[in-house]
Amino acid sequence: MRLVIQRVSAASVKVDGSVTGSVGSGLCILLGVAPGDTERDAAALAEKAANLRIFDDEGGVMNRSLLDVGGGALVVSQFTLYADCRRGRRPSYAGAAPPDMANALYERFIQILTDMGIVVGRGVFGARMTVEIINDGPVTIILDS
Repeated sequence: MRLVIQRVSAASVKVDGSVTGSVGSGLCILLGVAPGDTERDAAALAEKAANLRIFDDEGGVMNRSLLDVGGGALVVSQFTLYADCRRGRRPSYAGAAPPDMANALYERFIQILTDMGIVVGRGVFGARMTVEIINDGPVTIILDS
């Protein structure tokens, strides 16, 4: 499982011009699933994302987590995180999990964050989406399981 996490002032996702999910201050999490990923990977990365100390404390030091600041998370599925561009000019997505498996782990990741008390906005799995992000910092972190 691969996550691209961006600390945001605000983020939203639209499908066919309608907003399907949004957050104010918090994280935008782009999530890709590989064939060997499991619920254990989803749980470990959800816990890691929720507890990453990438928000400023009162001294301006990145020392607070999403849980500490009470922020939200916009979670968007993105199979292109497993693009292989080493050969030719057209990316191969053979490294991404099949849609049914990827969707199940995407849903599980969201449920774990929700169970932690995080307000989660979401995209629509498999849809063409427009994501608007106001990156705060900018802070961008990549996590792999």
